[in-house]
Amino acid sequence: MDETDLGPGEAVLAFDVGGTDTKTALIDGHGRVLGLRRTPTPHGDEPAEAVVARPAELAAELHDAPPDVRPVAAGLLVPGIVDAERGVGVFASNLGWRDAPIRDLAERALGLPIAFHHDVTAASWAEHRLGAARAYDDVVVLVIGTGIAGSLILGGRPHLGGGYAGEIGHSPVAEGPTCACGARGCLEAIASAGAIARRYAERSGSPVGGAREVLVRAEAGDGDAREVWQAAIDALAFAVSQLSATVAPDAIVIGGGLSRAGDALFAPLTARVNARLSFHRRPLLVPAQLGDDAGLLGAALIARESVGA
Repeated sequence: MDETDLGPGEAVLAFDVGGTDTKTALIDGHGRVLGLRRTPTPHGDEPAEAVVARPAELAAELHDAPPDVRPVAAGLLVPGIVDAERGVGVFASNLGWRDAPIRDLAERALGLPIAFHHDVTAASWAEHRLGAARAYDDVVVLVIGTGIAGSLILGGRPHLGGGYAGEIGHSPVAEGPTCACGARGCLEAIASAGAIARRYAERSGSPVGGAREVLVRAEAGDGDAREVWQAAIDALAFAVSQLSATVAPDAIVIGGGLSRAGDALFAPLTARVNARLSFHRRPLLVPAQLGDDAGLLGAALIARESVGA
């Protein structure tokens, strides 16, 4: 991570809690990222308390490391449905909480003001402030990996919908298959990297290591791989076209593992979106720039902005 990405400002702590790992860093007044680390996300009978306890331990360690840096706030990100205004983790299936007052728990544990938000929303905010979405006020960010997460930035501000906005991975694009969420035909069940690998294995009887391997086989002439890959592109084009018709974003920024397919993803996706639209604003489809560190940068940004507010 570039130490000058964030520029001058208040010193803050940043925590990006994932289902498997938690990323932690201390950002000093020059914007340098210090003590960047990744540790296993704790799970327990009281999952919200367990998740908050680990950042408190890491904060104490980071606080002692550079004696001249004193953080004045912290940014804390979690997955799932998040009501950032109330500071509540509404629901997180893989971490096991429902209506958890995470911001209050974190403020008591860390002894600092906490800027609390959804992980993908904050990562999208970092792309808007520092990365691929800098030039646009109306942007959709899609993160396509094991699942598909999304975020809307409208008029230069995140559109939250009480934590429910941006669930683009669970928008219906077909009659099937059944998604893990219980609905039928969700975009995530067809076009995520996890779904591409799974659907190819089901169709061909040949397990693969991931979506990249399916793409390689498709380019080598494997009919099953080609069908699965094309179905994923079609589903993404449908979803992007719907977003274009309803939200009219200037750009759609695509991140996550599938974005690394490059032209094999962006070229056919752009062509199919253009073929679907008529008078609509055609969004630019661009790859995300900040990679896996977008969430941590977003946590630092919202922490700094909370101090200013």
